[in-house]
Amino acid sequence: MSHESIQTLLNANEEWAQNVIKGTPDFFTQSATGQSPKILWIGCSDSRVPESVITASKPGDIFVHRNIANQFHLNDDSALSVLTYAVKVVGIEHVVLVGHTNCGGAAACLKAAEDAAADTGAPQPDTPLTRWLSPLIALVQSLDLSACSASEALDKVVQTNVITQVDNICNSEPITTAWADPNAKKVTVHGWVYDLARGRIDELVFREAQA
Repeated sequence: MSHESIQTLLNANEEWAQNVIKGTPDFFTQSATGQSPKILWIGCSDSRVPESVITASKPGDIFVHRNIANQFHLNDDSALSVLTYAVKVVGIEHVVLVGHTNCGGAAACLKAAEDAAADTGAPQPDTPLTRWLSPLIALVQSLDLSACSASEALDKVVQTNVITQVDNICNSEPITTAWADPNAKKVTVHGWVYDLARGRIDELVFREAQA
């Protein structure tokens, strides 16, 4: 087994760290003292959507949680713990739920919904991935995609998924509590889609506490 790709990462890290020190000698010393990002990014695990790279951000700028198909399940302790810590301890001001075009997870859910509609008789395998994506499969099944081309259908699934996860975030305890407390720092929740072909982020929706 070749470890060349791992060594490439380690070498790149060394070069990067040296360049950062040359430009800002005390960067890492200051970074080690704590963090105060204003943004929580909840995105997809896809390697083509690295939040710091596509927003030209530095270490310490963005608090991050990523998973397959940028889901926010209200029974997911991992996502809820990240959101709770971000809101109540870190003190973030914005939550951004970020999907992206050509999402493999969304495409898999679209195919699963199509297979179910065709009644092929083949049961969905019971795996961690299918259990994780089951709410998104159900969401796809609720959509009318009959007039859409394949690419249009996938785009609609990606966009509807983002809006649905934004709704879930807004209905979560950390956000409802923050919005109900007049003394709490106000948090805005955004739904974005990153277009892989353009390298641009488009905002679909944002929500904030009602006065």
